[in-house]
Amino acid sequence: MVALRATVTRLLERESPAHRLPPILLLGETGTGKSLLAREIHRHGPRNEHPFIGVSCAAIPEGLLEAELFGFEQGAFTDARQSKPGLFQAADRGTLFLDEIGALSTGLQAKLLTVIDEQLVRRLGSTRSEPVSVNVISATNDDLTRLVAERRFREDLYYRL
Repeated sequence: MVALRATVTRLLERESPAHRLPPILLLGETGTGKSLLAREIHRHGPRNEHPFIGVSCAAIPEGLLEAELFGFEQGAFTDARQSKPGLFQAADRGTLFLDEIGALSTGLQAKLLTVIDEQLVRRLGSTRSEPVSVNVISATNDDLTRLVAERRFREDLYYRL
């Protein structure tokens, strides 16, 4: 725990209002406190006055997860009666915690990679991208190196996380 606290302290010292944290990947077995650690990183960081939003990538069906993460425009699909911002926009200037990141489809992994690299998000049905500044913390109990070798997880996203 002492080593973990020291690592988190060093990480938080790098962040300033103009500089966001690099993406953080928390690995560990179920029940080891990954979500608790994500909340603590947010709580002790300089962006703690802004939202902390957590989502379990395994608990939401893929089609719905895409709409939840990136938002959608009116008419983007049946029942999209009004535009809705996604969780990336809701967490702007704060932290988005993506639990069970290994459950993401490769299509959503590509979109996540774009948001991390370009700090832009495009809602479903939109023709324009909007800027977001979000600290991304992800977690999984999956063996991502095995998933990369099996081509079920993007190697470039793994290295960004």
